[in-house]
Amino acid sequence: MVDLSLLRESLEVVGSDGGHVGRVDHVHGDQIELAKLDLASGFKHHMIPVSWVDHVDAHVHLNVTAEEAKSRWTEKH
Repeated sequence: MVDLSLLRESLEVVGSDGGHVGRVDHVHGDQIELAKLDLASGFKHHMIPVSWVDHVDAHVHLNVTAEEAKSRWTEKH
């Protein structure tokens, strides 16, 4: 089980392949909102599920690749 208390604003989110996905903006329940002021996000807020988080250290490491995360994230409306 991932310690969600370690999720902090501005932590870099990386895929299982080490690729940059984005940066944490906020955590809303079981969703992580990524900051829109990030080139990888196309300057839009995106949401990814907390269930994708493998572990948290100096970065948020996902259990999916960066490419997979970007193909499956949802845009915040």
